Amino acid sequence: MSSLTVSMPAYNEAANIAEMIELVKTRTANLTDDLEIIVVDDGSKDSTADVVREIAQRDRRVRLIEHARNQGYGAAVADGVWAASKALIFFTDSDLQFDLQELPRFMSRLDEADMIVGYRYERSDPWYRTLFGNGWSWLVNLMFGYTARDIDCAFKLFRREIIEQVQVGARGATFSAEFLVRAKRAGFRLVEEPVSHYPRKAGRQTGANIHVILRAFRELFKLRLRLWREPKQAHPRS
Repeated sequence: MSSLTVSMPAYNEAANIAEMIELVKTRTANLTDDLEIIVVDDGSKDSTADVVREIAQRDRRVRLIEHARNQGYGAAVADGVWAASKALIFFTDSDLQFDLQELPRFMSRLDEADMIVGYRYERSDPWYRTLFGNGWSWLVNLMFGYTARDIDCAFKLFRREIIEQVQVGARGATFSAEFLVRAKRAGFRLVEEPVSHYPRKAGRQTGANIHVILRAFRELFKLRLRLWREPKQAHPRS
């Protein structure tokens, strides 16, 4: 069995995070005997960090990373992923909208790929979030060539070689786009798998802020310009 890090960003998820951590432990029990769980508390205003800290005191597999102030979703995902210490890295959200019972299907495809990218075949989000998400994925694929069907789906499994070889500068809404684009550009193999997506049980969604959206568009165009100027990276296994 390969060692596995499960990393999750969390912002005001006190009502969900304990159940989510317990689900991670249960759903990965037959997948690895060397588990690490990283929760990145992104400046929550509730007791998210306190809940995780209490769990971590009882279970050394659980690690808490705290942002003193809210830095945004991309920064929280990035800090968790690059703090991972295991051979395989999986990141997802901490809001219980994904089904971790689907993770074994992802792991079964590691013989043919370096990264397995989930896509929500039926998204349980408000219409405007779905519209923006679909439009965002379309734009990324238009600008960089086909990358993934659902760029921002928070259900991705990959080998740690990717974070050892790929540098991602984005700390905002463009994180997933840059991560996937750079991994593909570096020659890593990406395959896609459908995942279920469920409504939130508790808490509320953030994001879809017009200022965040406009900044994401600016950052995406800047990334396109940077990649035109950068030499293409050789595949680390070639």
